[in-house]
Amino acid sequence: MAVAGPACEDHLRELFGGLGDITLRAMFGGAGVYCDGVMFALIDGESTIFLKAEGVLARALAAGGSEPFTYQRDGAARTINYWRMPEDGLEDPAEARLWASRSLDIARAARKG
Repeated sequence: MAVAGPACEDHLRELFGGLGDITLRAMFGGAGVYCDGVMFALIDGESTIFLKAEGVLARALAAGGSEPFTYQRDGAARTINYWRMPEDGLEDPAEARLWASRSLDIARAARKG
């Protein structure tokens, strides 16, 4: 499945259905995933889904074996507050929506400042 292509966008709409209007925007070889204009997830070049997470949600994802999104910059590994979606979320849309709704709440709160 191509990142930011129609098949990927359709899959994400199915996975996150009911949260709002899901759209993708290409960025840095991957894509940002938006719900009603708020970025709450990203997809890397290998089509791995990462959810915006901090605090309790980040700890829950880490406890479940998820890892943060990491990239290289100036020869050093950098991480940001996006964590790999758990496998159960990839296989079960209801579970995906639970994780994504928590991530979306964090993204909306961050946007408000």
